[in-house]
Amino acid sequence: MKIMLAGGGTAGHINPAIAIAKYIRKHRPSAELLFIGADNGMENKLVPEAGFALKTFPMSGMMRGLTPKAFAHNFKTARKMFGAMKAADKIIAEFAPDIIIGTGGFACFPPLYRGAKRGIPTVIHESNVLPGRTNRLLARYVDKVLLGFEDGRSNFKQTEKLQFTGNPLREGMVFDQKAEAKRLLGIETPLVYSAYGSLGAQVMNTLTAELFAIEEKNGATFRHIHSTGSFGAKWMPQKVAEMGVDLANTPRIDMREYVYDAPMVLAAADVMICRAGAMTMSEICATGTPAIIVPSPNVADDHQRKNARALSDRGAAIYLEEEGLTAQKLYDTIAELLADNAKRAAMREAALALAVFDAEEQIWQCVLELTGEKA
Repeated sequence: MKIMLAGGGTAGHINPAIAIAKYIRKHRPSAELLFIGADNGMENKLVPEAGFALKTFPMSGMMRGLTPKAFAHNFKTARKMFGAMKAADKIIAEFAPDIIIGTGGFACFPPLYRGAKRGIPTVIHESNVLPGRTNRLLARYVDKVLLGFEDGRSNFKQTEKLQFTGNPLREGMVFDQKAEAKRLLGIETPLVYSAYGSLGAQVMNTLTAELFAIEEKNGATFRHIHSTGSFGAKWMPQKVAEMGVDLANTPRIDMREYVYDAPMVLAAADVMICRAGAMTMSEICATGTPAIIVPSPNVADDHQRKNARALSDRGAAIYLEEEGLTAQKLYDTIAELLADNAKRAAMREAALALAVFDAEEQIWQCVLELTGEKA
């Protein structure tokens, strides 16, 4: 079996494809797997690191707005699209896939569109409640549209193609084992875990630096593990010092650029503070972790608000808007949650009720169905 996977631009599109590929490689070691994407996207780093082959073509995304700069950029993108289609055609012809799986991002369009036109089985997976522009366009042509959130059904017109599978989870996830996760991490107190993406969000990182100062002023006893992200790591230590917090002598606060044992830390956390990326939302549900969600206002189509509402409207999380949010408000919300065991227990149950633990298996079964293969 030959399987082509396309997902590019951001980690949110690439990581689900990698999770699917790893599951397929585990259950069908003989399968040939090839990723296809743009020559300037994050796939060029993440896919090889995961151990998969990657073929690329020149491509760029569309710029929103009606400015002269946006018009000029989009004109160049439209010209590149013809070359991308031709390049995708060539790669498809050489690899001869039995199926093409797309997980979103502008780089998905050429291979999925050309594959569908060639009569190759095609499927897209949409991890967010609100689908991206590329997946909305591709839904007309592909054979199946897989949904990461049940709430996403209303955002596609092709209802006969829809199937709810949930989102693939990364390797190492620890499910519903808070006490064991805490024991392994050597944590005996309540734990707050905050992270705002691999790059780090400046507004939220600034609020977190101020939050550290308020925690110290109020004599907080909970542990706080914070991931700054790559950009935040460059300036946040100085900001924290300016707030009067000496991290070297404050073992209660553990600030890192990247939390490599994130699945274990998330499982151990009593409260998570985060953005509303689709994968983060799915991991919160799978671990049953009470969360304070502050969706990013700077994402395409404002899709993170939809993701956050999928949890908060069902009592699985607390929703806060970034605009007008203060460190004191954040601290008060944390303190109230940590003091209310019953509320955290109810949030945990609500989150677990939304969790899907076998998304990869459901996607694999869809692959087998579309290719006519047997398990």
